[in-house]
Amino acid sequence: MELAITLANNFLALLDAMAIYILVGLLIAGFLKQIVPDDFIIKHLGSGNISSVIKATIFGIPLPVCSCSVIPLAQSLRKEGASKGAVQSFLISSPITGVDSILATYSFFGLIFTIYRVISSIIIAIVVGIIQNIFDKDEEKEIKKEEASSCSCHCSCSSEKPAKKTFSIKEVFSYAYVTLFKDMVKPLFIGLIFATLFTSLAPKEYTSLLFENQFLTYLVIILFSMPLYICATASLPIAAALIIEGMSPGAAFILLSAGPATSLITMSVVYKSLGKTSLIIYLTMIAVLSLLFGYLFDTFFTNVNILNFSLEEERSSLLSQISSFIMLVLMSYYLIKPWLNRKKVDA
Repeated sequence: MELAITLANNFLALLDAMAIYILVGLLIAGFLKQIVPDDFIIKHLGSGNISSVIKATIFGIPLPVCSCSVIPLAQSLRKEGASKGAVQSFLISSPITGVDSILATYSFFGLIFTIYRVISSIIIAIVVGIIQNIFDKDEEKEIKKEEASSCSCHCSCSSEKPAKKTFSIKEVFSYAYVTLFKDMVKPLFIGLIFATLFTSLAPKEYTSLLFENQFLTYLVIILFSMPLYICATASLPIAAALIIEGMSPGAAFILLSAGPATSLITMSVVYKSLGKTSLIIYLTMIAVLSLLFGYLFDTFFTNVNILNFSLEEERSSLLSQISSFIMLVLMSYYLIKPWLNRKKVDA
C-alpha cells in the first residue's frame, strides 16, 4: 500500500510539473496551424545553399506538426525541390524544439537549460544541413513536383495549391487537443510511467555507480536513444527522473537532443529518400554534436540547479492541479478509446 501511494505521488508530481506547459504549448501550436499557410515552408526553401538550410531550421522550430507527420512533410519538401541539407535540418529542428516541448522543457529544467537546448539544437540542425550540402556533389536540379502517394497521421498531402485558410477557433482546439495530443499520448504516458518507476524503485547506490563515469554514461545514452522513437515532450520526465537518480544534465541533454531527431523509422526514411551517404552524415553529426554540447553543458554549467521541481513537494498550485486533472482526463480518454472501439468491432 505504501509503495502504491509513493508511485501515485511521484506520478502526480511529474505530471504537475509539466501539465500546464504542455496544454499551453499545444494551444499555441493550434493557433500557429491556423495562422501559417500550409505551403509556407515549401515556398521558402530553395536549392542547396546555406540560406535554405537556415530557413528550414528556423521554420522547423515552432512548426505545429505532430511528431510522426514530420517524416511525410520532410518527404514532401524533398519532392518540391528542397535540398538534402534543408530536409535534414528540418528533420532535426522540428521534432526537438516544438513549442510544446520548449515550454515543457522550461517546466522541468528552467530557463538556462531551455535556452541552451534551443540554441544548440538550431546549431546542430544548421551544421548537419550545411555539411550535407557540401558532401552532396551532385548539384540539385529542378525536381519534378509529384503528388504524394500516401499520407499518415491525419496529414493531408497534395501537389495542388491549397485553398486559403479561414480562421476557426474550433479547429485550433481540435488540432491542439485531438490531432497533436493523440499523437503524443502513448509515448507521454509511457515516459511518465517509466520515470515514476525509476524514481520510486531504483536503488540510489546502484544508479550512482551507473552514472559515475561521465563519458561512459554519454555513450550509453547515445546508443540507447538513437534507435528508439523518443517523443521530444514525452522524454522530458524520463530525463528528469534520470537526473534525480544522479545522471548529469549533459547526459540528459544528449537524450533530449539525439533521441527525438533519430529513430529507426527516421533512419529508414533518410536512407530511402536521401541515400546512404546522407544517412551516415545525419547520424554521425547528430551523435558527435550531441555529445559535444552535452559535455560543454556539464563543463560550464556545473553549478546550475536545473530541476524546477521536487518529488518531496506535497503542495501544488490550484492551476497545476486543474491542469493535471485535464491532462489525466485527456490521456485516459485517448488511451481507452481505441480499446473500446476494438471491443465494439469484436462484438
